[in-house]
Amino acid sequence: MTRLPVHTAVTAPEAARERVQNAEKANGFLPNLIGLLANAPTALETYQTVSGINARAGLTLAEREAVQITAATTHGCGFCVAGHTAIAYKKADLKDATVNALRDGEHGPDARLNAVADFTRAVIRSRGRVEDAELNAFRAAGFNDANALEVVLGVSLATLCNFANNLGQTDINPELKPYAWNNSTTVAAE
Repeated sequence: MTRLPVHTAVTAPEAARERVQNAEKANGFLPNLIGLLANAPTALETYQTVSGINARAGLTLAEREAVQITAATTHGCGFCVAGHTAIAYKKADLKDATVNALRDGEHGPDARLNAVADFTRAVIRSRGRVEDAELNAFRAAGFNDANALEVVLGVSLATLCNFANNLGQTDINPELKPYAWNNSTTVAAE
């Protein structure tokens, strides 16, 4: 059961109402994360603004989703694992072996996404103070310094969502239940 209120377009504070309405229209349902963040309209605005900025990053959608799924599993956020698993399948066209590897904190068939996930875990574990070898491995996989900072951007976005959901103990929407994460423990950040 959710520990903090999950607002609707009707119950959301006035400052968040239009954002909630737009999110519901864009998704075809209102993700509980949006309803949760509506408790603090500035948090909702930050999430939506940073999401838009993150979408313009040089990382591909699949790479950005690798960051999000990896961060969510590392932070133990089942809601975000489910939500980003849905995006990984429906929009990034990732396959089971790749998605399951990301969700399990293991290497899958895609070397670039493995490098993204490894670097994401390193960024989280070290709070950005990654070892030279970790940065060099990321670069050796074909990424540049801008991409390294874009992983940090993705981690910052994920941290807001993951921690908000963990605080609120947000229920997974019925639309996301098929993508629920069955791992009750967090994946080690190495």
